[in-house]
Amino acid sequence: MKLIIEILLMGLAVFIGAKIVPGVTIDGYGSAIIAAVLIALANATIGFILRILTFPVNFLTLGLMSFVISVLMILLVDNMMASFNTSGFLSAAFLAIIVALVKAIFGVIAGDKE
Repeated sequence: MKLIIEILLMGLAVFIGAKIVPGVTIDGYGSAIIAAVLIALANATIGFILRILTFPVNFLTLGLMSFVISVLMILLVDNMMASFNTSGFLSAAFLAIIVALVKAIFGVIAGDKE
């Protein structure tokens, strides 16, 4: 149940981010959920491998490389989906920031029930 709620909240975060950030378009909430799942899968697989390979650079840049990898995963999903479009690296970076902030706000509101 928690996984389904997390997927729905991530979809909502992507949908809100697409409405706030200029240059990012999404067709609807269903497409936002699919984009959120694909972004999560890309971060969990390809992003994980890239974070391992770029660990020294990530250490030297104090985590900035992880942010760049997350933006690249958003751009990858943009290329995979016709209903989710970003106009470039900058709009994808702003989307990543907005999604992270919205997820943090949801986390504060929901709290840890465990």
